[in-house]
Amino acid sequence: MIDLNRKKLISILFGIIAVIIIAVICFGFIHKISAGIDKTEWGLGNYGDGKQPVGNADKETLSKYDAYYVGNENEKNIYLTFDAGYENGYTEKILDTLKEQKVPATFFLVGNYLEKNPELVKRMIKEGHIVANHTYSHKDLRYVSDEEFKKQVNDFADLYKKTTGQEIKKYLRPPEGTFNEHSLAMAKSMGYKTIFWSLAYNDWNNNQQKSYSEVFDKVLPKLHNGCILLLHSTSKTNGEVLGDLLSKIKEEGYTFKSLDELAK
Repeated sequence: MIDLNRKKLISILFGIIAVIIIAVICFGFIHKISAGIDKTEWGLGNYGDGKQPVGNADKETLSKYDAYYVGNENEKNIYLTFDAGYENGYTEKILDTLKEQKVPATFFLVGNYLEKNPELVKRMIKEGHIVANHTYSHKDLRYVSDEEFKKQVNDFADLYKKTTGQEIKKYLRPPEGTFNEHSLAMAKSMGYKTIFWSLAYNDWNNNQQKSYSEVFDKVLPKLHNGCILLLHSTSKTNGEVLGDLLSKIKEEGYTFKSLDELAK
């Protein structure tokens, strides 16, 4: 009788252990899925010393959807990009600096910007820069229907053509860098290349602008080959330091290239 009870107890214990093991395996699997690119905000690991950063989606996965966050690691190139959801009075100075420095840039804009600042947009294009799609109204593309996704992208492209008389170059930067595998696939199906970034700093908050030296401390140590640099043209500090920053980057041996050369 004692042996029988002992056998039952051992059997129960093994059963409990088996359940725990299965639960751990399942949790790990679920965690792996949730940590993938189902619902993701673009992010980068710690990096420096000229090394390319690791993103929270790898190059190979992104490349399936014509998506990029960094260029060729063997070429000492920088791809300068700006995001702007509104005009804050610094873009003319930024454009003056880019013209003086002979540096090409890409401006990811929203519909409201085109509607309110058509002359600035035309100047960007006239001076050799790319104006690209940041969606019409800056919606999180992870949570919209396919129909709304297309509308957000196409409405901006239509407004761009109405404003400039030209077809838009098909580069898309998701608002706030949010994405999932479906949104990447949607962008590709519409002929767009999704452009993330490999270097940025907290320049978008108008109430917490960095100092001149802080910008240099945050950007220069993290430069790397193929860097896609994200700045906000709404930043007062960026307007003030851009000339010196571009000069210093050139002194480090980097060449500024257009996104058209990244995504050939």
